Amino acid sequence: MQSDESDKSAVLTSRLLLRPYEPADADDFFAVLDASRDRLRASFPDRLRAVPDRAAVAEQLALFTDDWRTGRFYVFGIWHQQTLDYLGDICLMPQAGGQAEIGYYLSPAAEGQGYAREALGAMVEFGFGPTVRAKRLLVRCFADNARAQAVAVALGFVAQDAGAERATGGWFRFGFWDSRPRPVAIRRFIRANG
Repeated sequence: MQSDESDKSAVLTSRLLLRPYEPADADDFFAVLDASRDRLRASFPDRLRAVPDRAAVAEQLALFTDDWRTGRFYVFGIWHQQTLDYLGDICLMPQAGGQAEIGYYLSPAAEGQGYAREALGAMVEFGFGPTVRAKRLLVRCFADNARAQAVAVALGFVAQDAGAERATGGWFRFGFWDSRPRPVAIRRFIRANG
């Protein structure tokens, strides 16, 4: 059962329910995150460090609740409305100058079914809506991830780079034979409000 607070923050799409996490979501949250560690390591290193094992989940979900309350970070779990299967995660982080960045991941079983596009569309409305009031939204994705770029473009995001920026911080991939991080190109997509 959802709390009254998350009921107010829930977002419905034609097939999905996006809502803040609750303590009862811990097992689903961890199962998808843990099963996807290898493929999420480059894009979500902070999340993986914060949740190294099942014991860390309760604290992370509590931090999400606090972040939501303070307006620092809005994290939604993604569920299928009819089956109530947990599909993944989408978040929005307000930044300076009226910009907010959106990040998301889906379980491997949920990919390729249009859920990312549907969830991103809901986050666009949320980001421009009365809670966040962003002036522009940012999505970053690896330059070799054509599917993620197509999702952003389909929702009105425009590439802001002639090529791609070089990744810094957590945005890198590891080579099989080389233990040093190799920078990878990141594409930035912006959608302005209005």
